[in-house]
Amino acid sequence: MKEKRWIIRKDYDLEVVEKLAESLGVDKIIATLLVERGVTTFDEAKRFFRPSLDQLHDPFLMKDMDRAIARINDAVRKKERMLIYGDYDVDGTSAVALVYSYFHTLHYNIDFYIPDRDTEGYGISFQGIDYAKRTGVKLIIALDCGIKAVEQADYANSLGIDIIVGDHHLPGDELPKCCAVLDPKRSDCPYPFKELSGCGIGFKIVEAYMEQKIGVRLCDSASELMPAQRKNMEMLKLKLLRYLDLVAVSIASDIVPIMGENRVLAAFGLKVINTCPRPGLEAILTYGHIEPRSEKDRSDNPEKDSYFCKDLNISDLVFLVGPRINAAGRIHSAFDSVRLLLAENLDIASKLAEEINSYNIERKDLDTQATEEAKRRLESDHKLQNRHSIVLFDEHWHRGVVGIVASRLVEAYYRPTIVLTYSTDDLYVGSARSIKEFDVHSALEECSDLLEHFGGHKSAAGVSLRPENFEKFVERFEEIVSRTMPPEATVPEIEIDAVISFSENITPRFLRILKQFSPFGPENNIPVFCTRDLVDTGSPRVVGSNHLKFSAIQLTSRSRAYPAIGFQLGDNYERVKRGDSFSLCYMLEENYWNGKTEIQLNVKDIKFDD
Repeated sequence: MKEKRWIIRKDYDLEVVEKLAESLGVDKIIATLLVERGVTTFDEAKRFFRPSLDQLHDPFLMKDMDRAIARINDAVRKKERMLIYGDYDVDGTSAVALVYSYFHTLHYNIDFYIPDRDTEGYGISFQGIDYAKRTGVKLIIALDCGIKAVEQADYANSLGIDIIVGDHHLPGDELPKCCAVLDPKRSDCPYPFKELSGCGIGFKIVEAYMEQKIGVRLCDSASELMPAQRKNMEMLKLKLLRYLDLVAVSIASDIVPIMGENRVLAAFGLKVINTCPRPGLEAILTYGHIEPRSEKDRSDNPEKDSYFCKDLNISDLVFLVGPRINAAGRIHSAFDSVRLLLAENLDIASKLAEEINSYNIERKDLDTQATEEAKRRLESDHKLQNRHSIVLFDEHWHRGVVGIVASRLVEAYYRPTIVLTYSTDDLYVGSARSIKEFDVHSALEECSDLLEHFGGHKSAAGVSLRPENFEKFVERFEEIVSRTMPPEATVPEIEIDAVISFSENITPRFLRILKQFSPFGPENNIPVFCTRDLVDTGSPRVVGSNHLKFSAIQLTSRSRAYPAIGFQLGDNYERVKRGDSFSLCYMLEENYWNGKTEIQLNVKDIKFDD
């Protein structure tokens, strides 16, 4: 395993930290964590710790939203057939489920469509448009895709089909000619928050439609509303809440920043999942060993409103829900994922969840085989080992897992990575994944003359190219990476939020406030702490596939011992057992096991005091 750089964050103004600590009545560590996350005033802290639906931005600030709602109104009034179209990943399928389920309550003449990963590829496809034409569709609402579908939009226009694009990816030089193009990343879009998920864009469409239908907006000041309008406002909030579970799943799975508007959407979405989960989510969670609370627990703890045996968080959605919903689109058909999320009773949902879980098991086998083959190829080829980038192709790798394989190779070798396989249309297709310090989307732009298609963002992208351009692309990409990536970027970095003492800092109040930083995710990651002068209490062991379990106590303070687990850190067992002192960087977490919850250190790295 690569040695890691520990970087203690100091990108904050100490005077601002001290002032915030005083105004909030918290210690400097908590104030530091807030300032690191862009929270510098009492009012900003209040909004951070108390998310509210009132904090959501006016959806009509989004460029073309008025045109989109006007076109949807026209379709509903004329009873025109509508098609809700989305990408085959979690973000796309959850977006389709959200928008379809809402408009289906108003408009029976509606259908949904997810392109086939193998035969159609990513985005709006000509086959999908042909399907729309055959079935009499007059309006397509495309979600989590479409921002670069210039030719497809022209084709749809020629067939008399309108398209509303609701996307969150970076636009190209030319926007598709559609009746509305909703994308906060448009250079001419004034919408204040740029990092919505694709499902988040779908939610804003539904929010805008509801607001003009009910006659109030979430951004309206309650004090200025008439009593009847206030009642409508409460009705609006209740109606919108039911869709936020899907938005939370998309935010978690698509790895968008959980700050600003996404923080509000994720927080309320988690509340819905934890108190009143839709049947599809309840069914799929059983395969992650998340069960509803027992009747006895409900009667013993009537004040607890959680539906499940534990409160689910963003991490649970990332690891338990996202991969399974994704698996349908990777292995079989993402239509199954949408059907699961739309299921209205648990029996139907359970049957779909069983099938989808079987796809996930198959997906795991495929990505394990491909990852092991890729690693063998890298380890046996000195030329590949000495490169700054990794670009691999294998015609036998399953198209549905190349993105996962690329992610695993980045974890193992910490280099920008592209993994490709063969597609049915005689192209090499695959996924790019990057490290923190390198913008892979910009690099692909420099290679655009060699590519048939690419799209995505700084850390991840999809790509396709002709076989005859492969070698040129490999060399061009390597040249760009070696020229633009700083030398220190090849060493994995761990950002440490603060250095703390077990006895002085880890107090019940500190832990209580720390929990309120959730939901955690990009730009609001679980805080990483460093503590020095530690030793094990004498009973370390290696468990699973090289995971180190031990108990750490700080020599320089009269602290209690904390249980700790370091995933893939089993190589440190002998020195820990020997009693060598060490420093840890770690996250504080609650470990739930056998009905008990305890504070545990989730260790990211260990360094011995040589």
